[in-house]
Amino acid sequence: MFHRSLCRTVLSCARSLFVGAVVVTLPLCGLLINASSSAALEPTVSFANDVMPVLTKAGCNTGTCHAKAGGGQNGFELSLLGFEPLEDYEHLTREGKSRRLFPASPDRSLLLLKATGRVTHGGGVRLLIDSPEYATIRDWIQQGTPLAVDDEPSLQSVTVEPPDAKFAPNEVQSLRAFAHYDDGSTRDVTSLSLFESNDVGMATVDELGQVQADKVPGRFSVMVRYQGRAAVFAGSVPMDAVIEELPPVNNFVDQHVFENLRELGIPTSAIVDDATFLRRVTLDIAGRLPTQDETAAYLKSESETKRNELIDRLLGGAGYADYFANKWTTLLKNRRDAKSDLMSNFAFHAWIRDSLLENKPYDELVRELLAATGTVIANPATAWYKRVKDPKEQLEDVAQLFLGVRMQCAQCHHHPFERWSQDDYYGLAAFFSQVGRKPTSMPGENLVYHKRGVAGSINPRSRETIRPAALGDSVGQIGPDEDPRLRFANWMASPENPFFAKAVVNRYWKHFFKRGLIEPEDDIRDTNPPTNPALLSALEEHFVASGYDLKELVRTITRSTAYQLSSEPNRFNIADRQNYSRFYPRRVQAEVLLDSIDHLTGAETAFANLPAGTRAVALPDNSYNKSSPFLKVFGRPESTSVCECERVQSASLSQSLHLINASDIKSKLQVASGRVAKLAKAELPMEERIGELYAVAFSRPPSDAELTTAQAYLNESRQEKNGKPMSSVKAVQQNMQDLIWALINTKEFLFNH
Repeated sequence: MFHRSLCRTVLSCARSLFVGAVVVTLPLCGLLINASSSAALEPTVSFANDVMPVLTKAGCNTGTCHAKAGGGQNGFELSLLGFEPLEDYEHLTREGKSRRLFPASPDRSLLLLKATGRVTHGGGVRLLIDSPEYATIRDWIQQGTPLAVDDEPSLQSVTVEPPDAKFAPNEVQSLRAFAHYDDGSTRDVTSLSLFESNDVGMATVDELGQVQADKVPGRFSVMVRYQGRAAVFAGSVPMDAVIEELPPVNNFVDQHVFENLRELGIPTSAIVDDATFLRRVTLDIAGRLPTQDETAAYLKSESETKRNELIDRLLGGAGYADYFANKWTTLLKNRRDAKSDLMSNFAFHAWIRDSLLENKPYDELVRELLAATGTVIANPATAWYKRVKDPKEQLEDVAQLFLGVRMQCAQCHHHPFERWSQDDYYGLAAFFSQVGRKPTSMPGENLVYHKRGVAGSINPRSRETIRPAALGDSVGQIGPDEDPRLRFANWMASPENPFFAKAVVNRYWKHFFKRGLIEPEDDIRDTNPPTNPALLSALEEHFVASGYDLKELVRTITRSTAYQLSSEPNRFNIADRQNYSRFYPRRVQAEVLLDSIDHLTGAETAFANLPAGTRAVALPDNSYNKSSPFLKVFGRPESTSVCECERVQSASLSQSLHLINASDIKSKLQVASGRVAKLAKAELPMEERIGELYAVAFSRPPSDAELTTAQAYLNESRQEKNGKPMSSVKAVQQNMQDLIWALINTKEFLFNH
């Protein structure tokens, strides 16, 4: 098979020697060409293999142009990225009385006139008249718009050359894409492929495959797409700093993190001091600040294993269950939309919390959730089916949350970045097709049960009934008496499942390190590779070997030296954002921050229908956001999505104003039984009172400069509104309110570092 550009070169030479009906046979480039007619020499253009790649490269079938998924501009609809060539052929050649094509004069075809800008086109110029791509479409039209070529090969795969490379800062390298067909042939399809960098801050790539690295050290990838197939180029930008020594290795996590850093030439920051570690790990595991007594005892301890002992104490406490139940119930949409939701919301939250407290294996917890039957009173796990009723929503949530696979796109068309099709989508939906509901005597509550019958889901495009299938894996025939959800849960929690364990270890890694090994944490696919594949694989294997033990997963991560590195960068790793050469500071979550302010001020936030002293991280559902301006302003999720991105973690002006001047912050500082009132009246040296504030807020003593500044301010005199001197106790109380207010507004308090 000749490459089309070579054929055109050969034909242009042959046509110059064609006169009348004379047959001229010439040797050219080692080939014999029979020039009996120019039409006979012109290779037949394939719609699928030649025309569709041109339209895709030009962006004609993207969501913002003529893709059906985006509405199709001006009634001209194509399948997204050309995944349905037969439908696209019908749209082009049959729709609108074939007005878009003019075989008698191909250059006057509306398709080409608009694409070249000779007729007004909202998408602008997409093709140049003298380009090979223009010639391909013109030749196809001239040939009568054939659908296919005799013995046309089918595309099997796409590869990229080179598959990986190291870049110096600001270096440029070229990529080449190759299409491989079932007849053994290969084409260079670089000019017709789409290139996309997964991290434009590290490297960019142009439409011809030219990769431009930046100065940021680390690893990046470039996705190469052609005709529904994709390949991934792996690039790295080493820092090339001289690493004389790395911190001690505590477990396999450190082995993989430090090996990656050594390859990239990125040195680590130092290991944090005890005070910083105490505050960091307590916030991350228990969702709270350490108490003053905990801080004093921990800093006083000289045990060589006190960090591991602290981790175990935190995992054994109720704070761990409260904090992670808050995380999971939010993702599982434990949302209150009506008063009748109260009982099911409380029951579901308690079930999740108790499961975490007893350290129920993760696979068992997920099985109980997915296969839940009965009533909320008898089986609280059924509350999930109250909130998520549509089988399509159920499959999308389960796939994204427990498998790290985003299936939403595949409902209407082939996933643009993945191998999942509509059949894969409806094959998953079929597992939930036999979930039945019956009203109970309790308003708003149903009995969830398995409806007898053969499970199946209808693909709206093909109108075929799709039987349960698990992302390309067959689960066998499912009888009418068997609940297909059980078969699905068993497949999902199998040690051989390539997604289940990977998804949760990646999610937990992000919880402790701010960034997942795969980012976003719920978008696991071949075209979105991990920054440290060996580490992710090791975590996955360890988690499965532990019996899906979530506490062991937390223990493994937090015991690593990598987790205990300082957030203070050095001159070599200051630009590192993905290799964990240092700890990446992150804002404290809304609930944790509210609890921390209460803890520091000695105040309590009251929540309806809950006992006094209930922490914000222990709230069972989203309804309390309405009554708490603080939680709303600081981004507590409304539990409408299984995506962690619903939680707002970025700073805003409203947050700053709230901390500076909101009435609820003022009232916490002024509470009669609070810390300010107690310390103002306490017969303690001022140094001790200041030390208590710093111990509670930061788990450390104040520095000499901080102590001097704070002491000077607390000893300042004040005047009443009438100008009279304020009593010393009252003045200290007023000044201490200001001091605590200042501590709350520091980055050290607002961030876990």
